[in-house]
Amino acid sequence: MTRTISLLGARVETGTDRPGCALGPDALRCAGLGRALSRQGWTVRDLGDLGIPGVRPRPHANPAVHHLGHIVAWTAALADAAQAAARAHDLPIFLGGDHSISAGTVTGMARHAAEQGRPLFLLWLDAHPDLHDPGSTHSGNLHGTPLAYALGEAGFADFPPLAHAVDPANVLLMGLRSVDGAEARRIQSLGIDSRDMRRLEEKGVLPPLTRFLSRVRAANGLLHVSLDVDVLDPAIAPAVGTPVPGGVSGPEVHLIMEVLQRSGLVSALDLVELNPLLDVQGRTARLMVDLAASLAGARAPARLSAE
Repeated sequence: MTRTISLLGARVETGTDRPGCALGPDALRCAGLGRALSRQGWTVRDLGDLGIPGVRPRPHANPAVHHLGHIVAWTAALADAAQAAARAHDLPIFLGGDHSISAGTVTGMARHAAEQGRPLFLLWLDAHPDLHDPGSTHSGNLHGTPLAYALGEAGFADFPPLAHAVDPANVLLMGLRSVDGAEARRIQSLGIDSRDMRRLEEKGVLPPLTRFLSRVRAANGLLHVSLDVDVLDPAIAPAVGTPVPGGVSGPEVHLIMEVLQRSGLVSALDLVELNPLLDVQGRTARLMVDLAASLAGARAPARLSAE
């Protein structure tokens, strides 16, 4: 039986302070995402772009916070849409938009996992841990908060209440290289397994990933992968508003995707923070399409092969 992938766009850029992420879903489609996935034998159903009704501004005690009302509304809408997509399709792929969309997509998938009596595991591929809450963020950019919300951390009274928070023990952070003091303390206090670029360069990407996947399989868990463009080195993926040098290389990230594909465990994928206004001849969009195709079964091009 042919398996199904759904594509759902979320044209969100209010979680950041730089315009352009709202064009991410269109850029991924124009770069051939649907065709690349179909070539791997999947039935692909494009659900279009989600929308939200007009919202009123919400004030916050932290004056730096902006667009709180928008992000709260997007979180609620995306949680419902993600849960529905997971019920109807084998692999929902959520097209951002900035990383604030994962506050909704991850919590929607957590609801779906709970319906099945299974735990949700989360692989967070990002230069940043996104573990602020609205009260702790200095920038006020709420794309730095979705993981803290999904884990049920305090400080999110304005957001939809969580019935099924993700267990911090079920999270693996990979590719970190921009972590501030508040986030580092939260990682330590929650006991989250985190692998910054220095540790990955010393030990490689495979050992922590294979151990994590073994845990997912042993628990009969569902696995949500959240892929932020900025986990990649900006030399190969320039289309990101928060570039941090020294990121994951092309061979490394293709290897990660191929290992995930072979595991058969991935239940959802976020593709976030693609800003086409910063791209160079569509290079980053094409790379993100290639990575999604690797996750769906394509082999990496020979020039990028990590074997």
